[in-house]
Amino acid sequence: MIVVTRLNGGQFGVNPDLVQRIDSAPDTILTLIDGTKYIVEESMAEVVDRVNEHRSQLLARAQEIVETPARSRAPGDGDGRDAPEAGRRADPTTPGADPRRTSSSDPHAEHLAPAVPLRPRSR
Repeated sequence: MIVVTRLNGGQFGVNPDLVQRIDSAPDTILTLIDGTKYIVEESMAEVVDRVNEHRSQLLARAQEIVETPARSRAPGDGDGRDAPEAGRRADPTTPGADPRRTSSSDPHAEHLAPAVPLRPRSR
């Protein structure tokens, strides 16, 4: 989230991934992908800088997670490996278990919900 200021002085957070357009005529108007518009005090350049800073922080954190060996990560860092069932493989003999989920190629497979079968559309 980025924090911006309404013209009346109140601050609020906006998910920068939902910003479709930023206009400056003369007030700065944020238009979200659902059509919602917000008029903010910050200039267009300030909002763009905040969006870029937010995205650079996300990329830096993702790179940090990739580069940090799994054993040195702290519990609760959001990687899902501190969950009680982490490290356990699904028992394919359990009723309702998906045998495709037991492969060791995906360490997080046991955290996924079972697949929902698709049915053809009726016309």
